[in-house]
Amino acid sequence: MSDAQAVSTAPLSVRDERKEKFDKKAAAKDTARLMIKYGAPYLTYFALAFFCLLGAGSLALVYPLFVGTLFGSIFAPDQSSALAPVLNIVSNLLEQLFPGYHLSPLDPVLALLAAILIVQSGLSFGRTYLLNYVGEKLIADVRRDLYKHLLSLDVAFFANRRTGELTSRIASDVTAIQNSVTLSLAEALRQVIVFVGGTAFLFWIDWRLACLLLGLIPVLVVSFAFFGRSIRRRSTRVQDALAEATAILEETIAGIRTVQSFAREPYEVNRYESHITRALQEALRRALARGLFNAAIVFVLFGGFVGLLWYSGNQVLAGKLTAEQLIQFLFYAAWVGGALGTLAEYYGEFNQTIGASRRVVELFDTKSSLQEPPNPVTPTKVQGLVEIVNVQFTYPSRTDPALDGVTITARPGEVIALVGPSGAGKSTLISLIPRFYDVTAGAIRVDGQDVRTWSLAALRHNIGIVPQETTLFSGTVYENIAYGRLDATLEEVERAARAAHAHDFIMAFPQGYQTIVGERGVKLSGGQRQRIAIARALLKDPCILILDEATSSLDSESERYVQEALDVLMEGRTTFVIAHRLSTVQRATRIVVLVHGRVFEEGTHTELLARDGLYKKLYKLQFRDVPEWILQEAGLPQQEAATSQAVAR
Repeated sequence: MSDAQAVSTAPLSVRDERKEKFDKKAAAKDTARLMIKYGAPYLTYFALAFFCLLGAGSLALVYPLFVGTLFGSIFAPDQSSALAPVLNIVSNLLEQLFPGYHLSPLDPVLALLAAILIVQSGLSFGRTYLLNYVGEKLIADVRRDLYKHLLSLDVAFFANRRTGELTSRIASDVTAIQNSVTLSLAEALRQVIVFVGGTAFLFWIDWRLACLLLGLIPVLVVSFAFFGRSIRRRSTRVQDALAEATAILEETIAGIRTVQSFAREPYEVNRYESHITRALQEALRRALARGLFNAAIVFVLFGGFVGLLWYSGNQVLAGKLTAEQLIQFLFYAAWVGGALGTLAEYYGEFNQTIGASRRVVELFDTKSSLQEPPNPVTPTKVQGLVEIVNVQFTYPSRTDPALDGVTITARPGEVIALVGPSGAGKSTLISLIPRFYDVTAGAIRVDGQDVRTWSLAALRHNIGIVPQETTLFSGTVYENIAYGRLDATLEEVERAARAAHAHDFIMAFPQGYQTIVGERGVKLSGGQRQRIAIARALLKDPCILILDEATSSLDSESERYVQEALDVLMEGRTTFVIAHRLSTVQRATRIVVLVHGRVFEEGTHTELLARDGLYKKLYKLQFRDVPEWILQEAGLPQQEAATSQAVAR
């Protein structure tokens, strides 16, 4: 669980309250920083949108004036209107355009309103389109950069995060920001214009009534401060709970066969439901806070409006205010009050946006522990010399070292087989060569250069990996093989597939190389997936090859095809292989036996058997119940194959 989640789900202690206060200020700064960074390239569009927004909002402010004038023309035609000079100009223009037409006192008012409405509609369209354009472009930039940043982070980061949580951050949190930029921001700015302009008109009509109305603002500010913190906190907790639920959803769908094979559907439903329930509870508490907030705003605003109506009505009766001014004032008062109420709603939405922005910024601020060197090594040709020199490594979350003083030298073209019991450090060691982690002490050198001085892309470009659990993408067979070299032609892809003994089964599919493999290659068998992975590695043509138990989970027939493909792949390449099969061990140039993160024995197959040490014991236990073709190939009499096979990992 992340720190943010711990803060949002645990009971608030004194320390938590201090943390939340800090987060509130920091989150507001983070949101502003994010918006400034990604909004800067679209400043011109923002300016045009603001111009349209200002124009449309300003024109909207004149409607109460015309409504008051309209009522004044009906009920008090003898009274002079404040808009009389403008209306006279419009009347003269109408008389010239429509000679002989008898104008009523209402015609100039309606004509001017129609003209204003046309202009306002055009400005409203410009404002809506420009802000949506900017919002869509801005959020696309955020998503693209966030995805790019995530891919640059080290393996340790993803080991401590759940896929669903990260997916939720990119999807729901960025969408919350998008809604604020495209919708809430525009409406909030429009309401600000209405509030400021309406307040100015209120003072122009009667400053005493305006002061009475504005006396409500301090009450509203207190309400904002009181309810805003609760809404913001609840919104963060809702998003965190939904992220947890999304993570469970991703895991369950990915492992649906395991779930169903153990009949754990009720357990997974309960697990998912617990987080959805927590999100629902927090959402309901947020809804309660927002409901109380809006109720308080409505009570204050409309209570003040009723009092204002009583006072202004008495002013009209006393002759201190005209009926036209009263109507105008009431309309402006309603607009100002409505603007404040709407701003209160958007204030709650912006609090949600701040919470979402904070989590997005946290991801952006996360740095990889594997830093690119200032002057990286990028050789054009790699020989494949790998030197592992006194390497020590401890995982960040552990105290005991996984590797303790390992030294191995692999010359170009050699095959180094790694054997040993489970937890010996074999997988850890091979993960250090492509620099998925950095060594704690010692060094790993490729062609005499420490891997920490290499460009990460150049280093990994020269290393091919065929893991035990092959990862295929949910595209076509062709796309998965071409992933090894994106500019490869169809002929080159087919050549790699033939070398990997994959071409025949691929062509047996109705769509051939255009066959969709499904998510993670679910439509293919284990052996087929492995051979496609080998074809992908062949197409990449690396100088250094890493085989991580590439045949341990296959049936006998699939294993034979995969082993033949691996033999082709290993030719002329420096290879590290976690060995489980006798044929692989016997082909190795050298065998390294690891125990508790240390090199226990090292030598050829024959040399290690002659020493009568740990390797010989593993050999006697491990290479039993193996397929007959492997026994024959290894020259091992079948009667020596006993009853059980111990897995030495």
